[in-house]
Amino acid sequence: MKIRVERDGLADAVAWVARSLPSRPPVPVLGGVLLDAGSDPDSAGGDALTVSGFDYEVSATVGVPATIADGGRTLVSGRLLADITKALPAQPVEISVDGARASITCGSARFSLPTMPVEDYPQLPAQPALAGELAGEAFGQAVTQVAVAAGKDDTLPMLTGMRVEIAGDTLTLVATDRFRLAMREVNWQPAEGLADAAVLVPARTLAEAAKSLGASGATVQIALASGEGLLGLSGSGRYATTRLLDAEFPPYRQLLPAQHTSRAVLEVSALAESIKRVSLVAERGTQVRLEFAEGSLRLSAGGDDEGSAEEELPVEYEGEPVTIAFNPGYLVDGLGALHTDRAELTFTTPNRPALIKPADEQGQVVPGYLYLLMPVRLPG
Repeated sequence: MKIRVERDGLADAVAWVARSLPSRPPVPVLGGVLLDAGSDPDSAGGDALTVSGFDYEVSATVGVPATIADGGRTLVSGRLLADITKALPAQPVEISVDGARASITCGSARFSLPTMPVEDYPQLPAQPALAGELAGEAFGQAVTQVAVAAGKDDTLPMLTGMRVEIAGDTLTLVATDRFRLAMREVNWQPAEGLADAAVLVPARTLAEAAKSLGASGATVQIALASGEGLLGLSGSGRYATTRLLDAEFPPYRQLLPAQHTSRAVLEVSALAESIKRVSLVAERGTQVRLEFAEGSLRLSAGGDDEGSAEEELPVEYEGEPVTIAFNPGYLVDGLGALHTDRAELTFTTPNRPALIKPADEQGQVVPGYLYLLMPVRLPG
């Protein structure tokens, strides 16, 4: 194999693929990046270098235009290749393989890497059948808004996933870690004849892929083979697949409050900054208390033993005066996911879930997103 490729395209491709690789692969080849110099189907028969990674759970593939003197395939350490390509000078890169070594030359810099046996590398999965498509920016934002509530505990796999529900032209994304829940509905263009479906996708994987595909500004295509337990994403010449989680997502809709007795409309940035300041004295971020009354919100945290803090903010409030407490980190996460200047907070009692929704300048709810947050029980 002997090729010449632009440095920026190569570095971006390798970095994207390397992000999907396991940090501790069970066998060395699964930590590798496969470089395949041949014809790229997306380039109308033109030459391209295809960069791929696959660990039986997640795959990532992207093509980079290249000048190919000799075609071929080679497998090298993904993390090391990502570090090297990122550090190369802004000049064309030449890659050649001779026996068990791969040579990378860029300007006056030259690297020699050991290769791994390509024959031991698993077969890359094919993209499943197209389920539908939507704007990459809308998809990226929706996934980011929901991923904030996904669990991190791998012993509870159903909580580390993001539920993807397909119902006609509406795509619904949901995640929860038991203490909070985020849900986003977004319009999309389903494939003709697509049946309604619901699958559970690893939230971390989906968020990483959506961030990259959404940033490109292109249309994102979603492919689904639920019978094979596989979801595919593609856009801007990048392809990714992930295994679905074989777990039962909690019946979340019954958790959503059907009504409320109190409603507040607040400035998101002012509230978030106030929470961060006040929670400095909250031991291990335990709780921040919010005391609502007509026209004002008083935030407080801490106590006599560890120091205390309080701050007052103006608020549009409807309902009886009430004091409710939340984990400050979870509350700030929810506010940060709204992407609006104002927020609506509704609740019934200090021990029942509260809902946070984006609001416009007039205080009206912007439909499509909600963040449910369980209060922290107040002492006493």
